[in-house]
Amino acid sequence: MEVEKNEAVDLLKSEIPFEWDPELVLTREVEAGRPVGLVLVDEVNGFCTVGAGNLAPTQPNKQIEKMIQESNKLAKFFSDKGWPMFVFLDTHFPDKPEPPYPPHCIIGSGEENLVPELEWLEKDPNATLKRKHCIDGFLFCTKEDGSNAFADWVNKFQIKTVLVLGICTDICVLDFASSALSARNVERVPPLEDVVIYSEGCATYDLPVHVASNIEGALAHPQELMHHMGLYMAKGRGAKIVNSVSLI
Repeated sequence: MEVEKNEAVDLLKSEIPFEWDPELVLTREVEAGRPVGLVLVDEVNGFCTVGAGNLAPTQPNKQIEKMIQESNKLAKFFSDKGWPMFVFLDTHFPDKPEPPYPPHCIIGSGEENLVPELEWLEKDPNATLKRKHCIDGFLFCTKEDGSNAFADWVNKFQIKTVLVLGICTDICVLDFASSALSARNVERVPPLEDVVIYSEGCATYDLPVHVASNIEGALAHPQELMHHMGLYMAKGRGAKIVNSVSLI
């Protein structure tokens, strides 16, 4: 059964392939006058810690573990260099649901907090933390006066490349990247030029067909396929998709 599943995923991937962009070499970017900012999306307990909530994994998940490992490694590198980081944390009020998802990351539950490996970012002077109440982080950063907190951050540090990691590849990461790219295209987030998504630093959730069929209203969400779909869709929006990031 597992073999058939893998073959089906491989077949679907072969029908919607994409080319990887060249490895992102961080120091080379900066030395070339292209400051880089790191964006981490929703690496909170409610999405990443086993048993932490309705949308958390029910058992250890290699894709999520890899994402956290890569995020921690890159964040420490950025911190050591004094480079800017923008960290989104999905955070919701109990009386404001987010259909079609069940209650998650409710304020005060602990689900809305960074995973233990990344808690140090709360006190890091290079990190800007932003709690968001909707899927699209870029949209949530829009202020009442029409300005945008993320765009302000990009402008403050004169960032030309943002490197994006986080969860879920096909939901919050995709929506953020798509909106940031649309804003770039109409010159609403200068001097941003490139949105780069690091595949090994992203993850999504796994809800197999046989499980989803027993949950009213649930949609099947096979992890590997939807991770690929998220990257594919982001590529189609203009993001650069890399499977390797070099620190030197």
